[in-house]
Amino acid sequence: MLSALLSFLGGPVASIIDKAVPDKEMAAKLKHELQMAALSNDTELTRAAGAIIKAEAQSEHPLTAQWRPILMLSITAILVNNYLLAPYAQLLFGVSVTLDLPAPMWNLLTVGVGGYVMGRSAEKTMQHWRGSSGGPH
Repeated sequence: MLSALLSFLGGPVASIIDKAVPDKEMAAKLKHELQMAALSNDTELTRAAGAIIKAEAQSEHPLTAQWRPILMLSITAILVNNYLLAPYAQLLFGVSVTLDLPAPMWNLLTVGVGGYVMGRSAEKTMQHWRGSSGGPH
């Protein structure tokens, strides 16, 4: 999501700034400030999502605390079956059973794994930016 927003800021928005602001230095500064605001906003959204996940994980209700891990393990089990077990069963026994994994489940897996990685990356980027540019702490 952040890369799409930064592409938008670097494309159409940057073009508008270049047309509206004749001073190249000021235009560059405005574009930089927009990118930093987008990065900061993305970091805040990531923190909010992290807080939700943390609250769920610390819940006293088992289903609330475990639904995300159960979902990820279920998808992983389907992948292990389809790409590890089924081919060997076909090779050894001439029969295999594969399970359909609908596109929305792939999206959930991507968000589940990718969201964590992206969240950590955005957090580290903001820490680096704040440390190197003297930004807000």
